[in-house]
Amino acid sequence: MSSLTNFFHALGQYDFLQSALITAIMVGIMSGLIGSFIILRGMSLMGDAISHAVLPGVAVAYMLGINVLLGASVFGILAAMLIGFVAAHSKIKTDTSIGVVFSAFYALGFILISMAESATNLHHILFGNILAVSDSDILTTAIVLALVVLFVVVFYKELLITSFDETFAKTYGLHTQLLHYALMLVLTLVTVSALQTVGIILVVAMLITPAATAFLWTDKLSHMLVMAASFGVIASMVGLYFSYTFNWASGPAIVIVAAAMFAISFLVSPKQGNLFKRK
Repeated sequence: MSSLTNFFHALGQYDFLQSALITAIMVGIMSGLIGSFIILRGMSLMGDAISHAVLPGVAVAYMLGINVLLGASVFGILAAMLIGFVAAHSKIKTDTSIGVVFSAFYALGFILISMAESATNLHHILFGNILAVSDSDILTTAIVLALVVLFVVVFYKELLITSFDETFAKTYGLHTQLLHYALMLVLTLVTVSALQTVGIILVVAMLITPAATAFLWTDKLSHMLVMAASFGVIASMVGLYFSYTFNWASGPAIVIVAAAMFAISFLVSPKQGNLFKRK
């Protein structure tokens, strides 16, 4: 209890901890919202691909001195388009094209970062460092969160239909391919925003785990979105507490909390919890 008291005391004293908490909450919300659509559309592997494919964009942005969000977004969309092109114009399946493209982009990112001689930045990019977020990071994250919420609200009906029945969506006259790439762009923005919090390696866990946890509790999309965002926020806040109190790396701490919530839900959720099934 004393460690929790110390944490709240520090929260009232240190600006860097307040900034970290605000950023963690925003990343938790946006990860839960976009992650819900990612898992419903069976695109978990695509989320993994995008999170790794943005690395060369981040490296190029550092080298050119431009906004990281811009560089990463370009490479994220490029990767999504390349994956779609390879899958459409060859006999290999989509999962194979994802593996080829994202591993190539990831390797290119490592080479570019080594050329930029930015080992410190590389460590932060890979594993996150939420306790070092700047005011510009908070502003960027807030803008991306606003875009995510706007995207979900405006295109809720279209996202709902295409997530559950893409064939019907096409006959209904929806531009499913355009919506797919719009979702990829938003996914890329969320991925880049989460770099400072959990890093590239673990960002896919924040996209998938809170949403998967929410999926265990409800069959209704609107409820799932709220629950996924809530689980994302809880994981981020508790993970930040562990990170500060026990000097753990912020990214792994947040992901471990998210995984623990999934494990508990897997056992006890009324929808498909294993403990309930045994009764």
